[in-house]
Amino acid sequence: MDMQQTKRLCDLLPGECSHVRELHVEGALRRRLLDIGLVKNACVRCVGRSPCRDPSAYLIGGAVIAIRKRDAAQVLVAAREEQWD
Repeated sequence: MDMQQTKRLCDLLPGECSHVRELHVEGALRRRLLDIGLVKNACVRCVGRSPCRDPSAYLIGGAVIAIRKRDAAQVLVAAREEQWD
């Protein structure tokens, strides 16, 4: 995958959305991320961050999920940003 076409999930700003490209994690955390809907091509939107910027809240498949920055850093999303109303 061309890294110029991707960025990390944790880099999305509130209001931005993108699509999942790859997970760079193994084991139980990979299973958890897949179970909450972070599968290839899934649409994900950053809906907010905690006051300390960790964790961030993401809208994934109709549910809002809080994900720690260190975990979100292992999820690659499409670099092209879109704004949702």
